[in-house]
Amino acid sequence: MSDHDILSDAEREALSAVMLEPDLPPQRVLIVDDDKDARELLSEILALDGIRCITAASGETALKMLVAEAEIKKPSIGLLITDLRMGNVDGLDLIRQIRETVRAALPIIIVSGDADVKDAIAAMHLSVVDFLLKPVDTGKLLTLVKHELGMNL
Repeated sequence: MSDHDILSDAEREALSAVMLEPDLPPQRVLIVDDDKDARELLSEILALDGIRCITAASGETALKMLVAEAEIKKPSIGLLITDLRMGNVDGLDLIRQIRETVRAALPIIIVSGDADVKDAIAAMHLSVVDFLLKPVDTGKLLTLVKHELGMNL
């Protein structure tokens, strides 16, 4: 330590340790759509803005991913984006099932190319963040995603 240093090396190291943020996993977006191209396109749009994504081709797969993540007690999925019309478990069924799990408070955005007023009302009763129609307004989607993940806009 020289005469001009205010802090010793040990004090500087201790201060750095205190200033470090807790080791939280980065928040990811889970994109659920049975259309591979739609899944990949949404994932790429979000990735261009530095948002990490994982994808699922079905509601069943998405549920398994969320349950497995909850079991390790380190949830890194901070938002779910789902299509409405899918195979066995459609978007609304998926949301209903999530709302009955430990991840009930997970923010969810529905993206659909085929929806009616009845679907939109059902979605709002399930406390979704928003209901976007395809083709998606990417600016609006990015704003919603960043807001839900707590990212700086």
